[in-house]
Amino acid sequence: MRYVLLVTYYFPPAGGAAVQRFLKFARYLPAYDWRPVVLTVRSEDAAYPFRDEALEAEVPVEVPVFRTRTWDPYAAYARWLGQRKEEAVSVGFAGRPHQRWKERLARWIRANLFLPDARVGWVPFALRALPRLLRQYPIEAIVTTGPPHSTHLIGYRAQRRYRLPWVADLRDPWTDVYYYEMLPMTRWARRLDAWMERRVLAQAQARVVVTPTMQRTLQTKGLSAVCIPNGYDPADFEASPPRATHDFWITYAGSMGPTANPEGLWKALVQLRASGLPIRVRLIGLIDASVRQALMRHHLAEQVALLPFMPRRQVLPYLRESALLLLVINRTAGNAGIVTSKLYEYLGSGRPVLGIGPVQGDAAAVLQETKAGKMFDYDDVEGIAAYLRRHYEAWAAGRPLPGALPTLAQRYSRPYLAGELAHLLEEVTRSVPCESAAS
Repeated sequence: MRYVLLVTYYFPPAGGAAVQRFLKFARYLPAYDWRPVVLTVRSEDAAYPFRDEALEAEVPVEVPVFRTRTWDPYAAYARWLGQRKEEAVSVGFAGRPHQRWKERLARWIRANLFLPDARVGWVPFALRALPRLLRQYPIEAIVTTGPPHSTHLIGYRAQRRYRLPWVADLRDPWTDVYYYEMLPMTRWARRLDAWMERRVLAQAQARVVVTPTMQRTLQTKGLSAVCIPNGYDPADFEASPPRATHDFWITYAGSMGPTANPEGLWKALVQLRASGLPIRVRLIGLIDASVRQALMRHHLAEQVALLPFMPRRQVLPYLRESALLLLVINRTAGNAGIVTSKLYEYLGSGRPVLGIGPVQGDAAAVLQETKAGKMFDYDDVEGIAAYLRRHYEAWAAGRPLPGALPTLAQRYSRPYLAGELAHLLEEVTRSVPCESAAS
C-alpha cells in the first residue's frame, strides 16, 4: 500500500453534494493500492451549510481522519444577524435575497477581504498539522479539492516545503464559477484572486476538473487538466430500495436558487393540467423564495410538494420511486460547463431524466451518452410538455421508459473513477520524487 493525503474541507458529518467526491475516493482508492489519509476540519468549528451525521458511518474504519481547528467569519456573521451559524452560510445565494444592509455589507467584506474565500482561515491550522501527520505516515502524494479553493493553498505550501507531488482537484471553477459575477468584488480584489488562481494552480503537478468545459477553460489560461467527473456509487442504490407509489412523480433533489427556477416546466405543467394529466412534482432541499413565488403565480402550490433538506440516504428511495427526475442547469453565463453532482446520482437510480438547460452543454452530452434522458431549452415549453406526456402515457400503460443504460453509465461509477485518480497518482509520483517530512 502507498499513502495519499486527501485534503478536503467537506467531510462527514458535512452533508450535501460537496462531501461525496472525497468520501468515495477514500472508500475505493485502497482497491488500487492507495491508502488514503484524510485531513479536514473539526466539525464543531466548520461552517457547513448542511449536516448529515449518517454519512460518518460510511467513512471506512481503516482510513485515518485528522481534524484540525479552523477560523471563519460565519460565526461572527451569524451572531451579528441573530441567526444560527448554518443559516448564515450561503449556498449559491439560494433562499436569501440579501436585501438587508448587514447582509450586503457582509457579502462585500467576504468578496474583498477573504480571498479566495471565507474558509481561508483553515489554511494555517492545516499547515501546522502537516509535519506531525507526515512523520506518522509515509505520504507519497497529496490531493486537495475545492471549493473552497483556499484548500489548494495547503497543497501549494506542502508541495513547496516537502516536494510532495500535488494534485489540485476542482469540483467547480475558481474565478470562472457561474456566480462569480454576483460577488460585489472590487477591481483590485478580482485581479488579486485571478493572480492567486494562476500562481497556485500552476504549482500543482496535475489539475483535475469534473467537466470538459472546465478543462478547456483552464487550457485558455495555459494550464492543462485531467477530467475525472463526479459519479454515483452502485452500492448506495443496492442499499436503498425504491418506495411503493401510485403517483407519477417528478423529483428534484438539491438546492434550487433563483437562476435554476424552471419556468418552462411550470408552464408545461399548466398546459398538461388542462388535459387532465395528474403529474406531481417534488422538490427536496433548499428552495429559493423566487421559486415559491413562481409556483403561486402558476397556481401549482398543490401540485408541487416542497420537502426540506434531508440526509442523502433518505433521498435515494425518493429518486428510485420517481417516474422522472428533474435536472436544472443554472441560467447564467458560461453554464454550458455546469454538470451538477445530482445528475450522476440520477444515472445510478436508473430513472429517466428531464433536463432543462443548455442543449449543447456538458450535462446534455452526459444524458445523450448514457441514454438517461433529454435536455430542453429553458423556454421550450412545448418540447417539455411533449416529453412529459410521452413518459406519463408509457407509465400509465405499465411500461415506464428506462433511464441510463447500466453499461453506458458504468464509467461514472465511483469505483471506476477512483481507478482513474489512482492512475494519475501513479503518474505524478513517478515524475516527482518526494522528500521526507523531516527534511
